[in-house]
Amino acid sequence: MAQRDDGAAFEAARPMLLGLSYRILGSRAEAEDAVQDTYLKWQDADRSAIENPASWLTTTCTRRSIDLLRSARQTRVDYVGAWLPEPLQTSAEHRTDEHLSLASSLQTAFLLVLERLTPKERAAYLLHEIFDVSYPEIAAALDLQESACRKLVSRARANIDQSRVRHVTPPDRQERLLAAFQAAVASGGTEDLAALLSDDIELCADGGGKVPTVLHVLRGKAEVLDFIGRALREYWSAYAWDAADINGGRGVVLRKDGAATACVSFAYDERGAATNIYIVRNPDKLARLSGEG
Repeated sequence: MAQRDDGAAFEAARPMLLGLSYRILGSRAEAEDAVQDTYLKWQDADRSAIENPASWLTTTCTRRSIDLLRSARQTRVDYVGAWLPEPLQTSAEHRTDEHLSLASSLQTAFLLVLERLTPKERAAYLLHEIFDVSYPEIAAALDLQESACRKLVSRARANIDQSRVRHVTPPDRQERLLAAFQAAVASGGTEDLAALLSDDIELCADGGGKVPTVLHVLRGKAEVLDFIGRALREYWSAYAWDAADINGGRGVVLRKDGAATACVSFAYDERGAATNIYIVRNPDKLARLSGEG
């Protein structure tokens, strides 16, 4: 019975651990590795000495995720072209205020802001602001004084608030943009799409050096719309479009013979104008969208 209860405790914590680790790492594959490592340590631990299994699991997973993030930092510095988080297909069900708030912390724009933080700032902010973990528990997880954790969260919050990436764009606005984007790629006509973009719109693509894609960030309506209406129309004409919730917002997965070849998501300002278009082409990051891995 005890072994069954121990297994139930881990399974109950698994969704939170995976969500936390994904937000720390920006990679579903690496997050799954962190959660698996946590499970192995859980199996080897003297569980009779663990008073709070959920807290122990959170601490262990947080520390492992930070270790993996530090290892990944240099790889991302040396990355060919733009680095973007691995896209995560999310559910559109149960659109409560709490669900939408949590989904906003999965958005690509938010995950990219987290990249500017130190690993411990990132972990402390996520634990406190997203997963409502108390400061004493955060201090134990990060092996720091509680006062130091409060400073970490304060610095991270100031950075994130300044970036203005944690807001919810109405679903109908997202659907309008997605439809206009698809129409622009299909026809080459970009007038309807242009009306939904901010003047300083940016487009970046992540091919990881493994597939052809634009290597520099495109900035401004003229450059971005020309690329969409001319280059993407040519490159993507043969692909099937699969609208989906990607990282908590409406996006699209493009497929050829059933396999994902590109994933597109968007970021918006507080007025609902699109500020960023993110295109992931790196096949390693699309594997789970193709049902692989």
